[in-house]
Amino acid sequence: MKKFIHIDMDCFYAAVEMRDNPALRDIPIAIGGSSDRRGVISTCNYPARKFGVRSAMATAQAMKLCPHLTLVKGRMEQYAEDSKKIREIMLRYTDIIEPLSLDEAYLDVSDSEQFAGSATRIAEDIRQTIFNETGLTASAGVAPIKFVAKIASDENKPDGICVITPEQLDSFVAALPLKKIPGVGKVTAEKLAELGLHTCSDVRAFPQDKFLKRFGKYGSVLWNRCHAIDERGLSVSRERKSVGIETTLAQDIHSFEEVWAVIEKLIPKLQDRLKKASPELAIHNQGIKLKFSDFQQTTMEQRMQYLNPTMFKTLLPKILERQQGRGIRLVGLHVAMPTKADSQQMAFSFGDLESSL
Repeated sequence: MKKFIHIDMDCFYAAVEMRDNPALRDIPIAIGGSSDRRGVISTCNYPARKFGVRSAMATAQAMKLCPHLTLVKGRMEQYAEDSKKIREIMLRYTDIIEPLSLDEAYLDVSDSEQFAGSATRIAEDIRQTIFNETGLTASAGVAPIKFVAKIASDENKPDGICVITPEQLDSFVAALPLKKIPGVGKVTAEKLAELGLHTCSDVRAFPQDKFLKRFGKYGSVLWNRCHAIDERGLSVSRERKSVGIETTLAQDIHSFEEVWAVIEKLIPKLQDRLKKASPELAIHNQGIKLKFSDFQQTTMEQRMQYLNPTMFKTLLPKILERQQGRGIRLVGLHVAMPTKADSQQMAFSFGDLESSL
């Protein structure tokens, strides 16, 4: 039996803005365009949702529903940075991950040995770790099939978890409103309602041949979903390509000594992550990443077969040549791991060498 977790960040963009600006925490806010420029709401926080404000709503309409709504300009660079941190956290638990967007992803933890293989405890630990390291909350759904995990993650939002065990799966799906099933939009829901079909249980009682004839190719998928059948795995490569660790500093730093002090603290964490991701510890290269006070970032790498902490000290003066007097707000370390193509190329090269001896 598979064990899927669906992690969904709570009002992600808005949550980032509330974290970074405490004055926004208790008031209705939305990320979106100006109301006089045909703007559209990207997302909003939960106080705003109480007034009926929703994602993809015209900003002008949102302002009518909630006249005191505060519009915040989006910061995609910051959202992407937080999303990357969240993805790195997920990779500590499994490398079988299917990202859906910046703020949600599926994880397959069927073969995980952490927490004695308990998907529930893994999901709880992921949520807690995300909060500890980013200050953001996430909701989780746990289920033995993929689409139910996604539905479950929405059951106890925000900052909640819903677990559907194999024993609960059939009854949970039977009671589901059809509009909750991924792929059932407004038009399809209306067509289903015309036939008196509102829940999965209703579909189960409907003649299968008539149902498939009415809804065509998608009808077969929907029929299976209503019967708690979903044999899909995750759409992801299990080959992990890199491991990294980084920290955003409370205040900018400037000198070699200051940056090296940060790197020395990051090295043990990078070593721990590398051990989890690649027990043989083989790498392709290692590098340093810096982000400056103007938010420009740069990286410098060195080809290596195994992680060499002293190499970071060799790279640091070279990358600092790009500083140009700017402060440094983020320091990161990373290693790239050999891909299958690298391994095949290495084997090919050795074969050539042997044949020439």
